[in-house]
Amino acid sequence: MEWIKQGNIFKVDGHDIPWVKSHACVPTAFVLDENRIRIYYAPRNDKGQSIPTFFDVSADDPSKILYVHKNPIMSLGELGTFDDGGNMPCCVVRCGELIYLYYVGWNPSVSVAYRNAIGLAVSKDGGVTFKKMFKGALLDRNRDEPFFTASPWVMRESDDVWHMWYASSTGFLTVKENVEPLYVIKYAHSRNGIDWIRENKTCINPLQREEANARATVLKENGIYKMWFAYRGSQDFRDGKDAYRIGYAESFNAIDWKRNDKAAGISYSPAGWDSTMQTYPNICDCNGKRYLFYNGNGFGASGIGYAIWKN
Repeated sequence: MEWIKQGNIFKVDGHDIPWVKSHACVPTAFVLDENRIRIYYAPRNDKGQSIPTFFDVSADDPSKILYVHKNPIMSLGELGTFDDGGNMPCCVVRCGELIYLYYVGWNPSVSVAYRNAIGLAVSKDGGVTFKKMFKGALLDRNRDEPFFTASPWVMRESDDVWHMWYASSTGFLTVKENVEPLYVIKYAHSRNGIDWIRENKTCINPLQREEANARATVLKENGIYKMWFAYRGSQDFRDGKDAYRIGYAESFNAIDWKRNDKAAGISYSPAGWDSTMQTYPNICDCNGKRYLFYNGNGFGASGIGYAIWKN
């Protein structure tokens, strides 16, 4: 079983969007209908702030871009709030006539580079614009998780059974005078998608002390929860030997996971846009096909690509 790479399909270069200067981070797919998949992503402006927008692709051939949106889908947070420095989309969930967007918001910090927390926005116009449900964070640091939270993936399994897998920082390392974050994927549950119970449960244990893992994407198939996620080391992870790769794990209860990275089905390309990094995976099923959307080199500087699952 493996992913058959289809290459890079989108970069911000060449698109006439004045406020977008670089990157196409964290591709987040949402099936609009049998013909169209919307890909939300976070470009950066000239201040380095992340403000999400989207493009649409053909559901049968995602290499065909049908539409590129040129406006932000939501604004930065009010000055002083958790997301006044940037918003990055992570997961989109349909809830009746509404569309929920779970995102990570961040702002600059002093002792470390930034502080993250998880927010929720809602769309009433089919996913074109989103209004933040709260000024404050949905999941922030607390007494058990004192550093930060980020990259939520939410599954609505029934009306009152909601799962969330999210990144929780376990601390920071000083590496060659740089302060670098560590984080692991944890689990939360909810009855309404808004009020979350967190029991400080780690899902993916690091393979070594300096590993960080995050950005889970989960589906359920034949009673098994299947997770793809991103993981990296800490010494040389900016397109170096410790850069992000895509891992894999399975669970029967959504909480306890068995890791098997060899089953992820994808590895670096010998050359090109994803030859030194593969990260921020997003799985999408549509019209009997399974797609993997992901970022390559430079945390999204090289754009977004996709692959098709082959059993």
